[in-house]
Amino acid sequence: MNFNINREESHAVIASQVEKLDATNAPELKSELLVLNKNGVNTIVLDLSKTRYCDSSGLSSILTANRLCKDTNGQFILTGLQENVLKMISIAQLDKVLTITDSLAEANNLVQK
Repeated sequence: MNFNINREESHAVIASQVEKLDATNAPELKSELLVLNKNGVNTIVLDLSKTRYCDSSGLSSILTANRLCKDTNGQFILTGLQENVLKMISIAQLDKVLTITDSLAEANNLVQK
């Protein structure tokens, strides 16, 4: 499995286990996000600390997560971004739209209880 999902009381944490978030695994992430959303989870923390590369397919899955959470009055937090991934998000100007934290602990603290 490329993504570990940990259900907390108020949210879910998805930890990427892939080095590259791209067209080969982004559909799996989208699928996991949709299942969580259908099961009533509207606050998600996506931990990309093990991911060193992200292409447009990966960005699309990140935006899907953000939209699903916002559409259900939830919250989406992105954390653990490595330099290359953060650069890609900045180039796409998504850093202005997404909530990004440096650490998982910081993301968990941001979750509205």
